[in-house]
Amino acid sequence: MKKELRKWTAKEKEKILQDIQRLGVIIGCRKYNLSKSLYYRWMDRYNALGLEGLEDRRGKNMDAQLKRLEKENRMLKELLVEKELESKLKDELLKKKIVQWNKGRK
Repeated sequence: MKKELRKWTAKEKEKILQDIQRLGVIIGCRKYNLSKSLYYRWMDRYNALGLEGLEDRRGKNMDAQLKRLEKENRMLKELLVEKELESKLKDELLKKKIVQWNKGRK
């Protein structure tokens, strides 16, 4: 006998996530008969894509979209780090030039 899988709407999943956060992961997952891994998977998708991330993914390529967004996020973080480093280097160079300029004025 095959076990019938429960299907939830995105709104139902959102309410379940909120209830589990209120109750605690262990108690909440027991209440809804969910595995902790499923709860965390839903939570990751919900945090990344909002309610759209909780929609039924069968036939949709949400993983590809999530991976694309994660890659874009990584690239933006790297770009930000490069810009901050560049700014610090310019500041240090400017300080050295000011010190040299002040020495030359005496």
